[in-house]
Amino acid sequence: MMLYEENILLLAPLSGFTDLPYRRAARRGGCRYAFTEMVDAASIVYNPERAKSYLLRGDEEDFLGVQLVGADPAWLKRAARFLDGFDFSVIDFNLGCPVPKVVKKGAGAALGKNGELAVRCLEGIVAESRAPVTVKMRILDAVDPAPSVALAVRLAETGARAITVHGRTRDAFYTGPIAYGVIRAIAESVSVPVIANGGIHSVEDAKSMRRESNCSRLMLAQGAMGNPWLFRRIGGGAAPDFDEWKSVVLEHLAGMVALYGESEAMKRARKIVHDYLRGRGFPASARAEASRLAALRDAETLLAKLTAAATTFAPGRELAR
Repeated sequence: MMLYEENILLLAPLSGFTDLPYRRAARRGGCRYAFTEMVDAASIVYNPERAKSYLLRGDEEDFLGVQLVGADPAWLKRAARFLDGFDFSVIDFNLGCPVPKVVKKGAGAALGKNGELAVRCLEGIVAESRAPVTVKMRILDAVDPAPSVALAVRLAETGARAITVHGRTRDAFYTGPIAYGVIRAIAESVSVPVIANGGIHSVEDAKSMRRESNCSRLMLAQGAMGNPWLFRRIGGGAAPDFDEWKSVVLEHLAGMVALYGESEAMKRARKIVHDYLRGRGFPASARAEASRLAALRDAETLLAKLTAAATTFAPGRELAR
């Protein structure tokens, strides 16, 4: 049975973002398929109790994946065995993260360039997991699809049930053009679902990605930051009005307070609120005030001020980063 049906949208695993309150906001915006934050295999092996804080699943989440990152086959096997004690819909293996602290360990996008080791790592995860195993990778060359196709074929042959492809190389990080043709070549070369990822910030971006990559399944990442309604918008639904926007922001922050405690939650919430404010037509002073949030009442005060200025709200603007 194919793991993902056609025309679905998935929320990417985003470190520092896709905790339970974040996913609940996304689900209010139309998301069904979501992932935890990326979890390092070494952290699971050496500090499993701390790792559990990343693995919370809400009772209402009918689909939740977890993403593993690492480059040591033995650690990844142990981590997969640990995760088998949880109820995850899939385990996703990260071969695409470009950030230096991951790459310098030989993991993420660096491991994607080491096909032999990547396959050995995937073999161990597949062997230990009762849940389906998927892979998220980056393209290896923006012009020549052959290296990326070769890697994807090997991953599928090793047991990956679906492959998400970010259409930029590691060196490009999160900016620049998307190599649609490389994603398309991968999709045409493997028998498992391919999910196209990268640069989807609007309804038009989603249409372009589907058309140019020939992939109906898409993964949203930065485009959904502060705009959980993008899932609904791509599906043909309406943009939020101010009241819905405010309700989701307050619910999101209250969920963070319940999870982390007020002080820690507000430190984490500053970047979250910045994203919600971006592109909505609010004054620059609102972002400055968001940078100083120390208590939930501070956020409530800020939103009360914005209520008075709601005529500037831009619900339909697509929020390019």
